[in-house]
Amino acid sequence: MKAPHLFAAAIFAATGAHAAEASRESFGALPDGAAVQAVTLKNAHGVSVRVIAYGATIQSLKLPDRRGKIADVVLAYPDMTGYLAKPQYFGATVGRYANRIAGAAFTLDGQHYALTRNEGQNSLHGGAKGFDKQLWTITAVQSGPAASVTLTRTSPDGEEGYPGTLKASITYALDEQNQLTTTYAATTDKPTVVNMVNHSLFNLAGAASGHDALDEVLTLAADAYTPVDAALIPTGELRPVAGTPFDFRKARRIGERIRDAADPQIAIGRGYDHNFVLRGGVTPKPHFAARLTDPASGRTMELWTTEPGVQVYSGNFLDATAAGSGQTLYRQGDGIALELQHFPDSPNHPAFPTTRLDPGQTYRQVSIYRFGVRAK
Repeated sequence: MKAPHLFAAAIFAATGAHAAEASRESFGALPDGAAVQAVTLKNAHGVSVRVIAYGATIQSLKLPDRRGKIADVVLAYPDMTGYLAKPQYFGATVGRYANRIAGAAFTLDGQHYALTRNEGQNSLHGGAKGFDKQLWTITAVQSGPAASVTLTRTSPDGEEGYPGTLKASITYALDEQNQLTTTYAATTDKPTVVNMVNHSLFNLAGAASGHDALDEVLTLAADAYTPVDAALIPTGELRPVAGTPFDFRKARRIGERIRDAADPQIAIGRGYDHNFVLRGGVTPKPHFAARLTDPASGRTMELWTTEPGVQVYSGNFLDATAAGSGQTLYRQGDGIALELQHFPDSPNHPAFPTTRLDPGQTYRQVSIYRFGVRAK
């Protein structure tokens, strides 16, 4: 599936043979003195991505608009102080299990596992000290046709209640076609569940532009979504989007129906905080999932993934209590997360695509973010 006019020739024209570059720098330290390293990936077209080892986090993503003006388009903190003082999952790798698990518990092969409760009675994004709050190890940095950085960590058996020693890795790779590819992998020594996700909140107008993300236009390759209960746990139903505020099969402005109180699901989520069922399902190669466009700047982003779902989160819990990069107070709706994932609470819903990982198997998730611009 190819979007018309995805790239503006004036900005993203081929410029001959170029090698994307990767460079390493310091990003401060943790309270115990451990150094936090950062790696910046940059190509010849003005696209750059900075990844920090804390949380294997995308801390910056800079893109040109239709006039060539470059802006950072992800919500982030400028230094380690914010990530430690008020974690918001900005750009982080979340796991072992992204999203929510009901009652902070699941059963696997007859064994009951109790997880850390960090959102009421439930477990959210891997628990109180999930992957987003861990210092990962940078194991490879490479320049070339695709500049890349690989980060790894070993999650010990029982961490946050999850079974098995999990050896996890993520590679971020930026190429000269303005594609950022994320590749997750993991192995285990005993049966467990895994669902790793990047939790970037995007604002294609620019995170410090003063414009929220609700005027951006979203398209989803989803005919159904998973409605939730009052605790934002999926009920198990796959509900058609037709005739509801959740219908993004054709491009719609995100804010168009985000205050539609006639739909109880909008009220429960305080907007969008729901998993959409992608038509592609689980696939060996990435399939089209979503397209986000900012009409004002012309910036576009297409998402392709091997995953069966995408969580659309409209920044509903941002409350302007912390300043991000550019001394911007992030408020409700200032960013939109498109989390490419398996479904929330899958371990407690046998009908959902499985998130089980057994010894001898390799968990693998590949997602591609394709950046471009549109002329008016």
